[in-house]
Formats: sequence, structure tokens, C-alpha cells
Amino acid sequence: MLLLAFALCPMLTVVGVMLVLGLAAAAAARLTEGTRHEAQGQWLCLAALALMGTACGFAIQCGPDAAAAAAATLAVMTLITVADFSPAK
Repeated sequence: MLLLAFALCPMLTVVGVMLVLGLAAAAAARLTEGTRHEAQGQWLCLAALALMGTACGFAIQCGPDAAAAAAATLAVMTLITVADFSPAK
């Protein structure tokens, strides 16, 4: 019988959940672009970016792997929010 057991740091779990929610907020901001919900999507994304920036500071305490994951997520969130990949008109 194979038993996989490992201890999870509660802070690392919270950071992981924030990473997923942050990416979802950035995607939601991109998807609401051009709809009547655009302002709410942008405010949600701005709040998520602020929380992710704060999480980067707290993730440093969990070690370099958690800090790198939080920083990479913040970079991807910024890229999703700022970059425009639509064809030029």
C-alpha cells in the first residue's frame, strides 16, 4: 500500500488559493472587457493585484519556492491585465 502523506504549511495553502483566485480575477477582468460589467471586473482585478502583492511579501516567510510562485503569479496577472493580444485594426 502506497501512502502519500505530507505536511502543508497553512500559509502556503492560503498563498496557493490566492494564486488561483488572482489568476481567475485577472481572467475575469479580461473577459468582461467591452461589457457592462467592465468596471466591476477592473476593480476586482485591481483588488486582486493588491492582495497578490501583499501575498508576495508574506510568501517570503514560507521560503523561496512560495515567494517565487507568488511573484510569478503576480507577473502573469499583470501580463493578462495589461497586454492586448487582439489583432490591430
